[in-house]
Amino acid sequence: MGNKSSSKSKADSQETTTTKKSAFNGLGNLIRLLPTGTVFLFQFLNPVLTNNGKCHPVNKYLSAALIGVCGLSCCFACFTDSYKGLLGLTYYGIATPKGLWPGSKTVDLAKYKLRFSDFVHAFMAVIIFAVLVLLDTNTMMCFYPSFENREKALTMVLPPAIGTVSGVVFVLFPTKRHGIGYPSSSESKTTSETSTTSESKA
Repeated sequence: MGNKSSSKSKADSQETTTTKKSAFNGLGNLIRLLPTGTVFLFQFLNPVLTNNGKCHPVNKYLSAALIGVCGLSCCFACFTDSYKGLLGLTYYGIATPKGLWPGSKTVDLAKYKLRFSDFVHAFMAVIIFAVLVLLDTNTMMCFYPSFENREKALTMVLPPAIGTVSGVVFVLFPTKRHGIGYPSSSESKTTSETSTTSESKA
């Protein structure tokens, strides 16, 4: 009887671990759609500012400020882009109705002008970051500890749901921007070529 209960608990534990791994893999795929530096800043500072989930009022204010700044950063990055100058250097700018700002005397930046898809991507970036914040254990314990019992369900449901929605949105509103916090076009090309070469060798 004891062996049966022990085996059952081990099986449940393994199932829970597998479920969490697949859920966090889905969350990891979503995080790739956000600016790398912003995600790193949030994941690095949030445990410190929330006191590992044991929040005092000051911790709540500081953590809320961090969330606000990171959310704005995710939104702002969608309105930036990069281009290669004559010397091969990468330059960054902000998208405007006429092109990138600041302008360039040697490169035509009109093709980088502001588009409706930029607003759609900014909205989705904020939503994805909100999901990241919602599923963060330290943030949850700090601001909404009553959600602790629902964390598993949220972790299972939200990443695939938001992933599906964002996938559809990005197909309907594609973008070629490589803004601040995202890999430049040359880096993306090199990465894709490397992965293709590795797959062909395998």
